[in-house]
Formats: sequence, structure tokens, C-alpha cells
Amino acid sequence: MNYKSFALITKMDKKLNSQHPTYESVPFGMLLAIVGGFLDAYTYIGRGGVFANAQTGNIVFLGIYASKGEWHQALAHLPPIIAFVLGVIVAEAIKDNSPRLFLLHWTPAILLFEMTVLIFIGFITNTAHNSIVTVIVSFVSSVQISSFRKLVDSPYCTTMSTGNLRSAFRAVYIAVTQKDRTSGIRALRYFVIILAFVSGAFLGGLLTFNFGVRAIWGAAVVLALTVVLFRVGERRRLRKS
Repeated sequence: MNYKSFALITKMDKKLNSQHPTYESVPFGMLLAIVGGFLDAYTYIGRGGVFANAQTGNIVFLGIYASKGEWHQALAHLPPIIAFVLGVIVAEAIKDNSPRLFLLHWTPAILLFEMTVLIFIGFITNTAHNSIVTVIVSFVSSVQISSFRKLVDSPYCTTMSTGNLRSAFRAVYIAVTQKDRTSGIRALRYFVIILAFVSGAFLGGLLTFNFGVRAIWGAAVVLALTVVLFRVGERRRLRKS
């Protein structure tokens, strides 16, 4: 990824601004992906060596322990799964009720809700059981996944990279075999998001090594920047429409 590639993406996105809201833009997605990578690094380094964003591992372990009749171990993997499900419900509830409850567009309502929860996590000391934190992070991750699922014209995820990686190289294949410029641009967008996720993991690891459990407040700062980006972007988009 180089400057010319990113400039090309930005130019294309500006042309689409009248059709797509700010929360579907590449810069917005980059900030959310930074948060996603940050959270995984934080829970792995500072909260018990667990990746809390995705639930595949918990579901697999639930099945494995259940197959062996080790129900105590199996049930120990249920709380983060339940928290993830609750995150989906909460995200949809905020989107449906934000005008009445928050007097805000649902996007900043979601982001401010995430920020509040992450700030709270920073006050949970190392003496608390790590599973408490990983369950809460699973909840936050679910809220973000459920709320922001579209990057300009394509589905994506800001807290996991497997699907983005698959979509990126599918787009590369189409771009090369069919000489499709649109797929090439789409692939570049995905690579930018993946790079942002890696950058977030780097930042999360660096801050957690240096500041411990309170490092998660760095992710809250990134979310605050995302709120600012949304406000500025929407004003510009509405001015041009």
C-alpha cells in the first residue's frame, strides 16, 4: 500500500460521498479497525491471553468440552457468547431508539456507548478475574460488528480480519482476471482496513506493555476521533448534497 493507492481510494470515496454516509467511508472504517486490533492485543497481553473479539473459539471449545462430558469447562465458554448476542441486541436497540433516547444519530450514540464501556474497563484492576473483562470486551466488539458492516459498497468487519482478507484477495483475483478496475479499488480498500487492524494491534500491544490495564483508554480516544470524523464528514456531505 502506498500513498498513490490511498489517494486513489480517497478520490473514489469523495465521488461516492453523496451516496454513502460517513460511517461507510474508508477513514471511518480505518479508525474502527484500529480499535478492533487494539482490543484483541489488549485482552491477549493484559487480560489473560484471550482474543475476545471473535466467538469461534468459544463455540468450538463449548462443543469439545461438551463432547467429553466436561460440563463445567463447557459452560465456562458460554458467558462471552451470551455477551456477544446481547451486543447485537443492544446495537439494534440503540439504532432503533437513538433519536428518542439520545437525540443523536445512531452512529455517535453507538460510538459514545462503546467509549463509556471501554473507559469503565480501564478501572477494573488486575485483581479482578480476567473473564469479567473479556466478556465485556466481547460485548463491545459485538456492538461494533453489528453497527458498522459496510465499507462504501462492500461488507466488511472491523474487529476481525479473516473475512476482510478473503474479500480482498477475491477482489484481487477478479481485478486481475477480468481487468475490473472497480474490484481493484475494492481490494485496496480492504487492504487499508487490514493494515489499520494490524496498526491497532501494534498500538494496543505497545500501550498495554507500558500502561497495563488502563491502556484500553487509548481505544476510547480513537473512538472519540471517530465521533469527530463522523460529525465533520456528515456536515460536508450534507453541504454538498
